[in-house]
Amino acid sequence: MLIASLTRLEATIDAETEAQLTRAPIDQDEFNRRKSQSLLELTRLSRHREDAGPDPDLAACLARLRDKLARNQEVVALHLRAVEEVSEVIATALRAAESDGTYTAAHR
Repeated sequence: MLIASLTRLEATIDAETEAQLTRAPIDQDEFNRRKSQSLLELTRLSRHREDAGPDPDLAACLARLRDKLARNQEVVALHLRAVEEVSEVIATALRAAESDGTYTAAHR
């Protein structure tokens, strides 16, 4: 059951990463809902695993998920930086358009 939950989370992370990389329209609220649901599910399932011994299949699944989460984090961070740059360009253009030049240095 835990591996099935991790596999669903993997699929969500893969879909989000792919959507970001292909610049496909993203329903961020839906991705966040699915990831939150997975976190809740994993929290509940992990409580029952505390006394269980090591499981090589689980370890492999967790390693795969860790790698996919790292890649997802890189892609989302890149997207966020791009959004910040675009917003700064827009904010600068708006400030310039609203200014009457009174407090700016004159260029000769």
